[in-house]
Amino acid sequence: MKIRKTNENDIDRVMEIFSHARRFMAENGNPRQWGHNNWPPRDVICNDIKSGNSYVCVNDNNEVIGTFCYIYGKNIEPAYDKIFEGSWSSDEPYGVVHRIASDGSEKGIGTFCINWAFDQCGHLRIDTHSDNKVMQNLLKKLGFDYRGIIYVPVDNDPRLAYEKLGECR
Repeated sequence: MKIRKTNENDIDRVMEIFSHARRFMAENGNPRQWGHNNWPPRDVICNDIKSGNSYVCVNDNNEVIGTFCYIYGKNIEPAYDKIFEGSWSSDEPYGVVHRIASDGSEKGIGTFCINWAFDQCGHLRIDTHSDNKVMQNLLKKLGFDYRGIIYVPVDNDPRLAYEKLGECR
């Protein structure tokens, strides 16, 4: 597997992957995170591509099998400015992963994408819905620490916030 920036030719495939992810989440006890509002919409993905923050994971045949948004910087995620029932471990610049999804065709796609993002910066934050046990288990397996609760503007559902801090490059 490898990671590359998403291009406009990938949009239809990326939207197929999100459709698969919504079905997978609903079948695994998490129907509300993206399912109730058909998240993410195409325009959000187009904006991610234009801003240079959208990435795809491709397999050895160069087929797109996963997707995510990765951003790095200081205070880059406004929803992370207020964390409840906890705190972040560092105020240093960090990377954030949003909208991570796979087509389920291969094991380890999520792990590969998150590890790639962490390798870019050594300080990564990510949030997930309280019903998303699959993602929570993956984050624990990858060494992330639970830090508290944040709220995103898309809805009023609380999100569980996680952080992994290593040596910054």
